[in-house]
Amino acid sequence: MKKEYSDIIGLPHHVSENRPHMAMLDRAAQFSPFAALTGYDAAVKETARLTDQRIELDDEMKQRLSERLSLLQENLAETPVVKLTYFVPDARKEGGAYRTVTSRVKRIDVFQRLVVLKDGADIPIDEIVDVSGAMFRSLDDSYA
Repeated sequence: MKKEYSDIIGLPHHVSENRPHMAMLDRAAQFSPFAALTGYDAAVKETARLTDQRIELDDEMKQRLSERLSLLQENLAETPVVKLTYFVPDARKEGGAYRTVTSRVKRIDVFQRLVVLKDGADIPIDEIVDVSGAMFRSLDDSYA
């Protein structure tokens, strides 16, 4: 045993007369990590989050999409099942994400420019990049 502590090693633990005893949990909290830059980690994660860039459709792709939406409009009574791929802009940064949904079409709202699905989703027509399904096979054959 070292000589420096020999004079205090046998003494009882000090108990303050002026301050209440601190619980072990509170005592441990004073040694927890300190975040000097509050929100920095969130900002770094947001910057690192990847987004897709919007695809600009050429005239041929726009024509193909227009034909498919017209055919879909003509056959709404059959409540066709279609697969729609569309762009969802990111709320926080430039870009967004492409989503694909397969569902029955309830109606096409030409004034609000929406494709309304039976499951309640509204897909903006201007964000749609592809429409496919069994009803478009004759169109697919003509492109081949």
